[in-house]
Amino acid sequence: MIIKNGKLFRGKAFQKADIRFEKTTIIETGVMDTPGDFDASGCYVIPGLVDIHTHGAAGEDFSDGRSEGLQSLADYYAAHGVTGYLATTMTLREETLTTAMHALRDFRRTGGAKCLGVHLEGPFLSYAKRGAQAAENLRKPDTALFHRLNEASGNQVRLVTVACEEEGALDFIRQVSKVCTVSLGHTTADYDTAMKGFAAGATHATHLYNGMPSLLHRAPGVIGAAFDSGASVELICDGLHIHPAVIRATYRLFGDRLNLISDSLRCAGMPDGSYELGGQLVEVRDRRAALSDGTLAGSSISLLDAVRNMTAYGLPLEAAVYAASTAPAEAAGLRHTGALEAGRAADLAVLDARLNLKAVFVDGERVV
Repeated sequence: MIIKNGKLFRGKAFQKADIRFEKTTIIETGVMDTPGDFDASGCYVIPGLVDIHTHGAAGEDFSDGRSEGLQSLADYYAAHGVTGYLATTMTLREETLTTAMHALRDFRRTGGAKCLGVHLEGPFLSYAKRGAQAAENLRKPDTALFHRLNEASGNQVRLVTVACEEEGALDFIRQVSKVCTVSLGHTTADYDTAMKGFAAGATHATHLYNGMPSLLHRAPGVIGAAFDSGASVELICDGLHIHPAVIRATYRLFGDRLNLISDSLRCAGMPDGSYELGGQLVEVRDRRAALSDGTLAGSSISLLDAVRNMTAYGLPLEAAVYAASTAPAEAAGLRHTGALEAGRAADLAVLDARLNLKAVFVDGERVV
């Protein structure tokens, strides 16, 4: 398969170039004399988006452990430009999480986006900064529990969020960072405590600004520690969780370390109404998903919406594409995807000049 005449995203910039892939793998990029199979004239050809923090969409949630819902999710993501995702779970009882892990372990997709692994967002979180996570299911950082869940998933956990100020957290980070990416989030940690967490092996911060102390000039907290430590950071770019001015400033602060995420819930792609999240009721009104007390509870956007929003807020398309593909793939250690380079998986999307989706290829197969 050769896609010709597009504006190809190579490295961190768009160039007029073609791309050839065979079976599941990219073979080469550049200007080619051979005829093409897909004419991308006037279009952007980008790496397939990689959503490392998404709980669900289209009425389904990964924490449900419903094998029949996983294909619906794979189809939804592909239809929104996402070629790979980390199935993100909530703070739930061990037996519930184990059921979800088994469903993901046994899932065999028949099209759509690929599940690239699991993101355990909890249960090792702070009570004070739990957000929409159920308080009764919170646990102190527990390395043995992590290993049980990872084994139940078929060793697919690629990312885990932990509050580094909790008892046993630093030892947890030291041990678990040998297995997957450890992220600080849903935490009350101050700057010094967060720096200890990063020194112990954490390299990422979960949905920056949300579920952590604010960045203050005398108390920089997790945000300042993430900057100083070189960590990658997530942003929910839905126009509700974070003001556009802060998104612009955060991009200038973190640059290539910025990761766009959807943090989408089962309400993504669905009408306003009431939805369940980790045993709690979420009300969705005008795109805003919240608990009954007004606490924001994830988003209703897709990752492609986040890309469009970032550009609408005045930031370069190149930065938005990188933050939604290459950066998250690297943050989660998924170096076989996320970039249009020879040897990587043939996961890519084609967008027109207005960022409307024209085609999606997953492992070289056109799925949209």
